[in-house]
Amino acid sequence: MRKAVGLALGLVGTFFICRALVEPFLIDYSDPSSYANDWGGPHLLGVLAVHCLPGVLAAWLMFRAARRHPSRVTRARDTAPERAAGQRR
Repeated sequence: MRKAVGLALGLVGTFFICRALVEPFLIDYSDPSSYANDWGGPHLLGVLAVHCLPGVLAAWLMFRAARRHPSRVTRARDTAPERAAGQRR
């Protein structure tokens, strides 16, 4: 169950990150009526905040989660006993 929740949160976070990357290219900055009815409108700053900040937050949380919980391979390699000097691999 925990893996399923983590996968679902990862997918939602990836969606928010992709949306944050694409949104600035979809807005017509010279025509305020193109984003006036969007969430966060009628101001450009509000639209960018509503559409991009969740992606920035998701990227930060995913980065923290990756740094906090290293993979099993990394953990096993870091905790392996050191080889004695002169011993062959």
